[in-house]
Amino acid sequence: MKRTTIYTAATALLLAATTPGSAQAPVNDNNTPLHLMQPQYRIGYGIPKTEEVKQVMDRVLRYIDAETPAELVDKHSGKAVTDLNRIDENTQLRQGGFRLTSYEWGVTYSAVLAAYAATGDAAYRDYVVKRFRLLADAFPRFRQLHQQGKRFDGNIRRVVDPHALDDAGAVCASMIKAVLGNDGKGIDAALPTALRPLIDNYIDYIMNREYRLSDGTFARLRPQKNTVWLDDMFMGIPPVAYMGRLTGEARYYDEAVRQVLGFSKRMWVPEKKLFRHGWVEEADESTAWHPAFHWGRANGWAILTLCEVLDVLPADHAQRPQVLSLLRQHAEGLAALQHSDGFWHQLLDRNDTYLETSATAIYTYCLAHAVNQGWLSPKAFGPVVLLGWHAVQSAVNDRGQVENVCVGTGMGFEPAFYAYRPVHVMAAHGYGPVLWAGAEVINLLRQQHPKLNDSAVQFYDQEVPTRQPIFNYDGKIRF
Repeated sequence: MKRTTIYTAATALLLAATTPGSAQAPVNDNNTPLHLMQPQYRIGYGIPKTEEVKQVMDRVLRYIDAETPAELVDKHSGKAVTDLNRIDENTQLRQGGFRLTSYEWGVTYSAVLAAYAATGDAAYRDYVVKRFRLLADAFPRFRQLHQQGKRFDGNIRRVVDPHALDDAGAVCASMIKAVLGNDGKGIDAALPTALRPLIDNYIDYIMNREYRLSDGTFARLRPQKNTVWLDDMFMGIPPVAYMGRLTGEARYYDEAVRQVLGFSKRMWVPEKKLFRHGWVEEADESTAWHPAFHWGRANGWAILTLCEVLDVLPADHAQRPQVLSLLRQHAEGLAALQHSDGFWHQLLDRNDTYLETSATAIYTYCLAHAVNQGWLSPKAFGPVVLLGWHAVQSAVNDRGQVENVCVGTGMGFEPAFYAYRPVHVMAAHGYGPVLWAGAEVINLLRQQHPKLNDSAVQFYDQEVPTRQPIFNYDGKIRF
């Protein structure tokens, strides 16, 4: 990271005193301002420039766009299928490194939309529009094939006939955002009408067909019967909340909050201010013990869900204070566990596990967003965000690939399962969070007032008019 150095007489003295061969007296605490020495950060530190943040984001966008183009092809010949009437069971999305209809890519679509809103760069809008138009145009024909009992590309099948929250939730939420964008007129004139059948199909699955516990909380039948996965907070709840915004129907808001509280009742560990990853219903809850493994990315899905719900939940909703309180407590628990290089660990409270990028990027976005929305203090959490961003950008290589991302992960009952999960640049979970983090850091830099003071990142209530390396809160020197 490039950073402007403020040269004062004291700084000049320090530089001269520490320059080999200089005629200065040996450095000591009496003749040299040692506190102005620059630390040797391994990852980076300080206040990035918005253009530097966007350069990282642009690199990621170029990579994912080239890696997986938006196109239908014949699976045997590989030739493009452009005539919708020629779609048959042999038609599939062109195979690339990523799956354009997976939940990871639902996260990516939401992130790219956020990047468009933050930067105004049409390349981000066009990325989403191109893919959503393709899916919307092809949907009626593939639905017809499904009704005829035909089997076809699994990447399309999960759009037409979702089998799990993973198939439905994240992509659905991103489509609703694309429809709501630009003050409800959509980011593209044709999308509100074109996407509505897909949105309704996804919501029908989430509301009416997803497996639930007896009290209605989303659940799975693996690895054990009646297992609650923290991941499903994000896979299921945001699209329900956003459906409330899309339709104006209060029942969707109420269901979203009911799900948040159902998950937190089972998954929240108050003494650590973290969520456990998994919970299995026992026949006798009075004697049950639920192991608490605080997996990084799952906690990311949880706080991201809280942000998404708060973004659309009406200000006067009776249970909004409960959701906001949970977010604030979770933010405190997460901030306390940030590594000195800006990352978070794979198991958050286990320093013997590796530093992981996707969770770090999600936390960077969520904490930045919460600061920008006024839910968290900029003074306390702004520096955490910028340290997190330095970690995130360090994980993006020259090609735009995101490194050190944990691959897809099920649920385990001992720490080795999590600690030894592989990492891979093709793990799709990292790309959306990096873009989302970058977009919100740009918003943070525009809305907030960070400044280096005594070499530390500080956030102020207003811009401080000084170029001194050390100053009082108002920029004056009174020490």
